[in-house]
Amino acid sequence: MISRIDLRGDALPEGPALRALLPRADFDVAAALEKVRPICEDVHHRGDAALIEYAEKFDGVRLDQVRVSAAALKEALAGLDPLVREALEESIRRARLVHSAQRRAPHTVQVVPGGKVTEKWVPVERVGLYAPGGRSVYPSSVIMNAVPAQEAGVGSMALASPPQADFGGLPHPTILAACALLGIDEVYAVGGAQAVAMFAYGTETCAPANMVTGPGNIWVAAAKRYFTGRIGIDTEAGPTEIAVLADDTADPAHVASDLISQAEHDPLAAAVLVTDSVALADAVAKELEPQVAATKHVEDRILPALKGRQSAIVLVDGLEEGLRVVDAYGAEHLEIQTADAAAVAERVKNAGAIFVGPWAPVSLGDYCAGSNHVLPTGGCACHSSGLSVQSFLRGIHIVDYTREALADVAHHVVTLAEAEDLPAHGAAVKARFGWKVPGQ
Repeated sequence: MISRIDLRGDALPEGPALRALLPRADFDVAAALEKVRPICEDVHHRGDAALIEYAEKFDGVRLDQVRVSAAALKEALAGLDPLVREALEESIRRARLVHSAQRRAPHTVQVVPGGKVTEKWVPVERVGLYAPGGRSVYPSSVIMNAVPAQEAGVGSMALASPPQADFGGLPHPTILAACALLGIDEVYAVGGAQAVAMFAYGTETCAPANMVTGPGNIWVAAAKRYFTGRIGIDTEAGPTEIAVLADDTADPAHVASDLISQAEHDPLAAAVLVTDSVALADAVAKELEPQVAATKHVEDRILPALKGRQSAIVLVDGLEEGLRVVDAYGAEHLEIQTADAAAVAERVKNAGAIFVGPWAPVSLGDYCAGSNHVLPTGGCACHSSGLSVQSFLRGIHIVDYTREALADVAHHVVTLAEAEDLPAHGAAVKARFGWKVPGQ
């Protein structure tokens, strides 16, 4: 059901050579880019009319308008299962606890007497949030995107999610209910690359946004790449991933269930176990059979994911080698199921989020840990972070110098300007002192 990669015996290679030995899904955003380009430009030129046509073409629904009415949001919340509402409210509460602590205050450094630099943090003015609606419904993703934006102080926020034929062309009612719980009243029944284009360019009914966040399929990822530079993005999210670093203290039933939990997202989802225990590897492989048979989404998601080239059990010589492998892999979600798991987790350098020990499964982070589940995929954890309040803030330096403070350093500014052959830079300082710079 799941392949093995044996890296025991020989010294592990470095850098790209080690990464090349590890499993990874094929996710060609560059190829998809050329297919989304005409869609994005069509939205640019025809606005809502293009969005309505694409809803009929891709989602099988004919819309009169793309904006979801206030009445539909209110109705979705009223019809929400009380237990689901309670769970969503608790997820929101915990996310607010964690993300409110991420707020940053202005900080001033007195560089010299009369010269100071202040860094202030300003929220992005308007954000477009995307909530996928393909194989599954993700109200949790609404929470994970909206809460940090709200805690950052973003003043204007809109959400797009694909129209659903089963719900009269509206996004899934649980998505709408989550929006209502969060106070998001600007919602659009738009999916895919066209949703990103709507936020990037704006249409008759939707004002353009400064930034777009939220997970989606390859077409959403390609559209984000297309608009990078015009708008800010969180990440080009690829298929979800879990890596488990485990030794012989791990419970194979737990490990197997956690691998399956991510495999059920998508046939391209990656499930990777890194271990120095052949006995655990055998036990996990054995556990997968009955657990997979007992769950849903087996043929269309779980089996293709577990059998795909992106999933494997990776055997290593020991914990040190295991740490090198998971750092090279840079998993979106990394579980540590080893002896002294907390100490091992401290040594990890590359991961979107780390889950410590047997009682912190990835599923907890997906919903109710308080952490954010919008995380870097495809090895991007080696240079990128998950979504946070910081994602929606811009740091601005405020430079405040007196005449005396400038005079004290003017000769250095002029010297460096001349060293870079930019004499006008120096002249801008000289002009303030009658063309005679103190110290020269």
